[in-house]
Amino acid sequence: MELSDFGKKFTERSGILDLMDDLSLALQGSEKKYMLGGGNPAHIPEVERVFRNRMEEILKTPRALESMLGNYDSATANASFAEALATFLKNRFSWPISSENIAVTNGSQTAFFLLFNLFGGWAGAKIRKIVFPLCPEYIGYADQGIHPNQFVSFPSRIEELEGGFFKYRVDFDQLEIPEDAGALCVSRPTNPTGNVLTDEEVRELARLSAERNIPLFLDNAYGLPFPKIIFENVQPYWDENVVLSMSLSKLGLPGVRTGILIARKEIVKAISAANAIANLANGGVGQILVTPLIQNGEILRVSEEYIYPFYKRRSIQTIHWIREAFPKHLEYRIHKSEGAIFLWIWFKNLRITTKELYEKLKQRHVIVVPGEYFFFGLSQPWNHSTQCIRLNYSGPEEDVKRGIEIIAEVAGAHTL
Repeated sequence: MELSDFGKKFTERSGILDLMDDLSLALQGSEKKYMLGGGNPAHIPEVERVFRNRMEEILKTPRALESMLGNYDSATANASFAEALATFLKNRFSWPISSENIAVTNGSQTAFFLLFNLFGGWAGAKIRKIVFPLCPEYIGYADQGIHPNQFVSFPSRIEELEGGFFKYRVDFDQLEIPEDAGALCVSRPTNPTGNVLTDEEVRELARLSAERNIPLFLDNAYGLPFPKIIFENVQPYWDENVVLSMSLSKLGLPGVRTGILIARKEIVKAISAANAIANLANGGVGQILVTPLIQNGEILRVSEEYIYPFYKRRSIQTIHWIREAFPKHLEYRIHKSEGAIFLWIWFKNLRITTKELYEKLKQRHVIVVPGEYFFFGLSQPWNHSTQCIRLNYSGPEEDVKRGIEIIAEVAGAHTL
């Protein structure tokens, strides 16, 4: 079959495809698998009960289910959802927004595909670049540019901390935004590392992007005000030069594929136009499901009382399991856990790459994500990129604990 350049690029192997394939394989067969890869959120009974009750309300309301399933929604957003969310954010943070500042896409992945290619790629005779000031960054961004050279990343500054931890910082001394930049992009909390940019770092990135008259994409899928999987005392940020991305996935609804963008009106219109071409309309199930929860503040209560405590406890517990299981001769550091649903482990004395470690772990039915996939867009190789893995700690306790024990055995057998 003869494919176009676009077709070849989007059908080749990629990190995100490997991740999703492994997620699928982990659910097949009768052998026990330890799924510490992927980004699936935890099944928190109290949260699931809220969504079940909401679905029962829809079923009891005449014609509500039929309307939700039987009608196309807008290419921009469900009107009631957009109005509820804009009012909620305006009242809570005093942001000068209305429903015209809200766009919805079929998942955040779609949102960033549209953003990266609206603001990056060919523009006349030049290629506009999407700049990532913090690397490593989210695996799902890596292959989304239509042009193969439109992403530019800058290595983070590594700050080693007490207790066997470390933290990535934006290295503003080395950050040079190219003249052909179309946008800056960061995630907060950061997938894969659980890093949370400080308020000062975010304001400085916003200042730099505004100075260059380009937008700052701020991926807030795990952050504030919901689902609140964020352990640092920071404030959410938005201004007219920022495109803030949110999601219902980590709230516990990945299956409804609801990505949310808060942006100035002309960007919302551009997203809606592209969305109409690519998707025709947005899925309305997630929007209709949570609209009353936004209106009555229940979405905050769920985030604060159930989601945040679950992940905070599980993060602490998982670090304890790592400390118990990993042998003393295995020299490693854990990125400070500041949010998201992952731990990021840096192995300093492995004699194999973490891609090779990943393959060996799969033979033991443990699925992780090797770090190499998260270091895209760099101008030169960085040895650090072959020394890290990402663990999802949101699964069943016994699976996470046993998976860590197997990682300890396999990694411990391949040290220098």
